[in-house]
Amino acid sequence: MTNTLKAPQQKPESSTTGASPLLTFYRSSIGKKLITGFTGLALVTFVLVHMAGNLLLFVGRDAYNAYALLVSNFHVVYYTFELALAAIVLLHAWVGIEIFWRKRQARPEGYSTYESAGGSSYQTLSSRTMIITGLALAVFLVIHLRTFRFGTYYPTELGGDTVRDLARLVIEKFQELPYVVGYTVILVLLASHLRHGFWSALQSMGLLDKGIRPLAYGTSAVVGVGVAAGFLLLPWAIYLGLVS
Repeated sequence: MTNTLKAPQQKPESSTTGASPLLTFYRSSIGKKLITGFTGLALVTFVLVHMAGNLLLFVGRDAYNAYALLVSNFHVVYYTFELALAAIVLLHAWVGIEIFWRKRQARPEGYSTYESAGGSSYQTLSSRTMIITGLALAVFLVIHLRTFRFGTYYPTELGGDTVRDLARLVIEKFQELPYVVGYTVILVLLASHLRHGFWSALQSMGLLDKGIRPLAYGTSAVVGVGVAAGFLLLPWAIYLGLVS
């Protein structure tokens, strides 16, 4: 037997009479869930690509710097993608905070009773701490961009041209134990966020039925742990002197 939390009855959503269909969609509960679902999956895709790019440093500094140069050489497309990614991050965070705040307003006194749902419960520490892990990741993102995207510019030669030695900056930072430990903590939080967020996004988009839901739930845990492990391989390899 499992326990689920019984919340007080939510107040009906405010009327959107006269509002545009897009605004009405945004204000609705299902609209917000779909927005967080689509933006969340878009961010997961980016995170996977970013992880693959990081792993190129195992091949060598030149391979990593060549990848960074290739990406930045798209110029207009590159900057447009950055702006779009920033918009997705902000939208995902904003709507997530709105959902959290709406739930808090619906039950300001908190839960007082527990009842059996008669089936498997998907309430976990990950689901209950999404707002906390999300805010921590947002703060980390600002620090991460300041450190690497807008950090020290080391020049190096690559194919006869002078380019940014991003590999040197990455190696320099991950040789510092406090930075590696802090990075590890953040990746644990990311794994927790993905554990609930991945399957919840699929659920919100109506892609899961009762038969496939347990599989998706398990897969989301694998995705979370896999992404965290993939990102942590490099910093610990650098700190231990396996990559230099």
